[in-house]
Order: sequence, then structure tokens, then C-alpha cells
Amino acid sequence: MNADPRRPLPTAPAFGEPVIQAPAPEVLDFLARRRSASALTLGGTGPGPEEIASLIRLAARVPDHGKLAPWRFLVLAGDDKAAFADWLEALAKSRGDERAIGKLGKLRTPPLCIAVVSSPRPAEIPHWEQVLSAGAVCTTLLYAATAMGYGANWITDWYAYDAEACARLGLSGEEKVSGFILIGEPGDPPRERERPEVEGLVRRWTP
Repeated sequence: MNADPRRPLPTAPAFGEPVIQAPAPEVLDFLARRRSASALTLGGTGPGPEEIASLIRLAARVPDHGKLAPWRFLVLAGDDKAAFADWLEALAKSRGDERAIGKLGKLRTPPLCIAVVSSPRPAEIPHWEQVLSAGAVCTTLLYAATAMGYGANWITDWYAYDAEACARLGLSGEEKVSGFILIGEPGDPPRERERPEVEGLVRRWTP
């Protein structure tokens, strides 16, 4: 790679400023080979505070009908992330759920987790569109971390749907975890997985 993937981002455009959309074949190349890294292979120190701020800034540029920002971010790292994983383990033990305990390695191993919380706003914009926007945030965050040179993985797992775990994270009302984006230094390159045969999933509509 010729350019440093972790160089500072360009300055964000000012409100109302024309934003030139130039062809970017390198982005197409990236998308053609994009691959999530296994969470259990992510190590190192992970992104620092400035890189985390850049990742979130990029993720917040997703399509957002009504400009509602119907999502928010929770950064879990270091001792704080370990404490949350320990609390989840204790919760699972209190329920006698060994299977749930065994799934915590994906959260414990990577140095950084950014939880994307779907937080729909009261508005004319349909609830479903607001939820979709939060999913777009997860995707963009995943892609941005990979483009920055890190390995990344998007998971939910049981603690994304558990009422006590969500309360521990401070979720309320209609908020839900759209995803835990796990980020760290990549290990060995992930192997390509099976992909869908898209030809069978596409049909041209005609009246």
C-alpha cells in the first residue's frame, strides 16, 4: 500500500460547501476484497483516541433520512471492557449458562470494541429507516477500521439482546445494540469465505 492508511483525515467539509464526488477506483478494489477478521485473532493496542475519533466521524456520515442521528456510540477498551466482560461472565454463571460464558472470548480478545446503539427519535421518519441507518453506521465503521489498516469484526451475540446486559450499558427505551464492532491489529490474513451467487438473487423488474 503506497499511502499510509492511518494518516490524518482531510478536514470535514463546512456546512453547505460543495462536496466533490470523484471516481475512486481504489475504493472499488477495497470493496472487492473486503473481509472481516476473526475477532479471536485481533490483538495489539488497537486504535488510539485520535483514530477512534476519526472512525466515529467517518461512521457518522452514513445516510440519515431527516438528519436525526438515530444512533450513538459506546467505546469499550482496556480495563473498562474487561470489567464489562467480567460482569457478563458473572451474569451467565448466575444463570448456569456455560454456553454464554464460552462466547465471551470474542469480546475479551480485541483491544477495542465500539458498540453502535440504535436510538430511534420521535419523528415522521419511519422507525425502520432509523434502524437501517444504525446498521449503515456499523457497516461504515467496520469498513473504515479495515481501510485504516486494522482488523475488524461486527458481532452481536447474546449480550446484545439481553435486557440486563443492555441496562448495564445504559440503554433505555427503544434503544438496541445494532452491533459490537471489534477492532485490533490483524493476525494472519483471513481466508476468503463462501460468497452468494448473486446472479440468482437479482431480477430485473418490468411492468
